[in-house]
Amino acid sequence: MNRREYLKKSFAGAAVLGAASLGLPSSSFAAKVAADTWRDGQYVLPELKYAYDALEPHIDAQTMELHHSRHHQAYVNGLNNALSKLAEARETNDFSIVKHWSRESAFHGGGHFLHAMFWEIMSPNGSGEPRDTMLRNAINRSFGSFDGFKRHFKAASNAVEGSGWGIMAYEPNSGNLVVHQAERQSDLTLWVTRPLVMVDVWEHAYYLRYQNRRGEYVDNFMEVVDWDVVAEMYEAAASAG
Repeated sequence: MNRREYLKKSFAGAAVLGAASLGLPSSSFAAKVAADTWRDGQYVLPELKYAYDALEPHIDAQTMELHHSRHHQAYVNGLNNALSKLAEARETNDFSIVKHWSRESAFHGGGHFLHAMFWEIMSPNGSGEPRDTMLRNAINRSFGSFDGFKRHFKAASNAVEGSGWGIMAYEPNSGNLVVHQAERQSDLTLWVTRPLVMVDVWEHAYYLRYQNRRGEYVDNFMEVVDWDVVAEMYEAAASAG
């Protein structure tokens, strides 16, 4: 299965926290990404399409392994557990701590889906500028130029307070691309948007190599963005209306 077919594959579990949580139909962008994260009735850790050391020297192998196999796995576990507890609440009609498990499902679900896309948009063949005309035109229209986008995206990502994400997303009402911050991954800030480029700026994503030099890490992240994949995601997001 090639990458385009992978991205187009139907995501059976997206309706639970992907498409449904953003108010999107199951045929939309949210149902076309992270296709291998739902299996046998539960969420699972997606496999990377490259080795842990493939993004060296920009992102080191030890960080990639810990980030993927431990941190992301913890979100998967937390999401499955929260959904199990919510199902139990329905069965017993005991919703006394529904607020807690709803928050848990949002937090771990946000972490799971953002990480699944984060792995997907990175590649050892990344960097450069978008080759796809539609994506390049959208970036120029929305930010003035690709350089304008990069400066905006880096500044927003570096300015996230504490833990969170810098995100470039498609906003369907205007048809433009926007950059925003998610200082809690359970809150995508602009609920209608569809994330296309996301950088994890929690310290676990970069501290082993970059310590407190977040800006250097974000600069290096931009060197591994696979714009061909982003273009496919943009096409799916824009075509969904």
